[in-house]
Amino acid sequence: MNERPDHPSRRTALSLAATAGLTAALGGLPAFTASAAPVRPTADTPQAAATAADQLWWQAPGDEHSMIEQGLPVGNGRLGALASNDPGRELLLVTDATLWTGGLNDTLDADGQFPYGRDDFGSLTLLARLTVDIPDHDLSAVTGYRRTLDLDRAVVTTSYVHAGITYRRQLFASRPDDAIVLHFTQSGAGRYTGSVTLAGSHGEKLTGAESFGASFPNGLRYGAAIKAYGTGGRVRVSGPTIEFAGCTDLTVVLSGGTNYAPDAAHHYRDPALDPEKLARAKVTSAAHHSAATLLRTHVADYQPLFRQLRLSLGRSSTGQRSLDTWSRLRSRYESDTPDPELEAAYLQYSRYLMISGSRGSLPMGLQGVWLDGNDPDWMGDYHTDINLQMNYWMADRAGLSQCFDAFADYCLAQLPSWTELTNRLFGDPRNRYRNSTGKTAGWTVAISTNPHGGGGWWWHPAGNAWLANSLFEHYEYTRSREYLAKIHPLLKGACEFWEARLITTTEPGTGREVLIADSDWSPEHGPLDARGITYAQELVWALFGNYAEAARVLGRDSAHARTIRGLRDRLHLPQVSPTTGWLEEWMSPENLGETTHRHLSPLVGLFPGDRIRPDGTTPEDIVAGATALLTARGMDSFGWANAWRALCWARLKNADKAYRLIATNLRPSVGGVNGTAFNLFDIYEAGQGRGIFQIDANFGTPAAMIEMLVYSRPGHLELLPALPSAWADSGSVEGVPVRGGFVVDLAWRNGRPTRLRVTSTGGRTTAVVFDGRSRTVTLEHDETVTIQDFTR
Repeated sequence: MNERPDHPSRRTALSLAATAGLTAALGGLPAFTASAAPVRPTADTPQAAATAADQLWWQAPGDEHSMIEQGLPVGNGRLGALASNDPGRELLLVTDATLWTGGLNDTLDADGQFPYGRDDFGSLTLLARLTVDIPDHDLSAVTGYRRTLDLDRAVVTTSYVHAGITYRRQLFASRPDDAIVLHFTQSGAGRYTGSVTLAGSHGEKLTGAESFGASFPNGLRYGAAIKAYGTGGRVRVSGPTIEFAGCTDLTVVLSGGTNYAPDAAHHYRDPALDPEKLARAKVTSAAHHSAATLLRTHVADYQPLFRQLRLSLGRSSTGQRSLDTWSRLRSRYESDTPDPELEAAYLQYSRYLMISGSRGSLPMGLQGVWLDGNDPDWMGDYHTDINLQMNYWMADRAGLSQCFDAFADYCLAQLPSWTELTNRLFGDPRNRYRNSTGKTAGWTVAISTNPHGGGGWWWHPAGNAWLANSLFEHYEYTRSREYLAKIHPLLKGACEFWEARLITTTEPGTGREVLIADSDWSPEHGPLDARGITYAQELVWALFGNYAEAARVLGRDSAHARTIRGLRDRLHLPQVSPTTGWLEEWMSPENLGETTHRHLSPLVGLFPGDRIRPDGTTPEDIVAGATALLTARGMDSFGWANAWRALCWARLKNADKAYRLIATNLRPSVGGVNGTAFNLFDIYEAGQGRGIFQIDANFGTPAAMIEMLVYSRPGHLELLPALPSAWADSGSVEGVPVRGGFVVDLAWRNGRPTRLRVTSTGGRTTAVVFDGRSRTVTLEHDETVTIQDFTR
């Protein structure tokens, strides 16, 4: 993704909505709305005690003028909100993942680029602002302030003392009720008096004080609604606000959405849906239940997913445990002392964000479902040259395979539009990347994509291979033939594109006739028109192998798969430059770009691919060249780039460098430094005190942490390949999915495994490797084996 401060407009966003009943036309894609009749648990689900890694807390509310760095995020997979948690003025900035401006954007400009602005390409944008004003509870009038994010229950709790009374509020985003809920209580004789105000962010006119509805010029309809109710006092609508007085407790429920639908045939709209009416129905339904019932319903839905993975990286000191989350971050950085419970909490926080932002909706782009205004950088979009893929590296690795569905469903829903655009526009004479063969087939994408089926910025020929490979890797975790059949058209169409695009040349050094990619740009630096870039060669090599494997598993397209395997055998693969000693990024011994560039485009064969392996199966000079190139790229970049570096060092089994990069991403983002903000969002400092939130670092960094503990590929499981000394004393991880169709629980002490439990979720046989020793495990589906002796 383009990180340069001189291009603040290059961002794009996503949008998701409440749409009912649209699935058949897209082969089972989800309707973008929650159940109208959520299942209500009759009592609280028995809960184990929350671990230290499940609790984050702060001693100050968020400044409403700096919400992207200080607001706490909640979300139900589609609706998201940043909350200030201010005692006297609670502010929620609410986003719906489908609330996008712009449109199909299916033309090229004179330079062969798709337009890339908020009006044409479009942008993710805020849905609403909700404020709850309690005038006599100004921050200066309260003591003992504390706000906590309980990751295990997905609840934000704020508490403080005013006039001797303890006041408490809980905030959560319920997927079953498709609503955001605020619940205010107090310890005794306290009362709440104030007002609730709902407002749009585009000048919308309210329908009374409880809802609004509007539409964009692109035809997208949207709306939001609230209900407020309490006990022991009065709650009434008064003009544009809801007033409450003398209430012992108060509940505010908000819902909203759009009429976006994942259906290219109907221009990504459900014309029959009235979002405002649906939102009003949802809040009315929720308001028939107590806040306690809504909370139980929410926790019962969220908690089983969150608890699919448990993690301990060791015990922090008593002094570290006594600090609030922001103080711990600062202390960890200033003292350069590991804080294993904080590091585990960061991983669990990222899992919380994944569950909160990626269920039954569009996938997450550059900012997920959290905005602080209507002009997110790069429009909060889906960059296909790293961001979209990196956002989902963590999902399978961290026990959240269900959250990957939003990514896969997005690609399936966009495929008709991507195919049409490719066949109509990729061969356009204005496109500098058009195929010199004169043929076009299949599909590919632009560097940026939007949910309306369109592209932004340059064409990105290799983007189809990277997306398809990401989708196939999910199959390697789940082993679902049904899913593989679903994505088969994406794999096949990407292969058809490359059949038409590859050209023949003589390979330097060998004289062989090989196939190379046509003119392209190695994201995002160097010459714009280079043939045979390593980035494309590696991605296409992996794509062809994945397609052939899919054809074998599904028992289809055998003749086409043989053709593709033949093309794969003829592909040029990167060499080591005799000039630099690096793995070549271009078919040239010279470095044609920026040595310390943020992107690791030529290293996609190391990660996320695994053609380059330091285990003797890859020529030593290739591993050495990849290591030299990675070293030259440096150890301090943007958060997402540091995460990618950490993943590559983990693949090279360099625990020290991988851990150093994780520590770098955890440093506080103050004084113009890239790092972690007050609310744990990863922030890129753009200068002049302006921080840019990029969520891919929040997902890429935990993915690296998992890779340091467990590396897998089908048929191969390696334990503790890059365990740093900071975590070596003792630790455990439970519920880690691995490629090949298994889930593992692993415990270690003094840097060595002490117990491994392997369960088959569809896999049959895998080698288990530690410290050069290997043993073969063969299991039936759902069968489990436990290993405690690692000396053999």
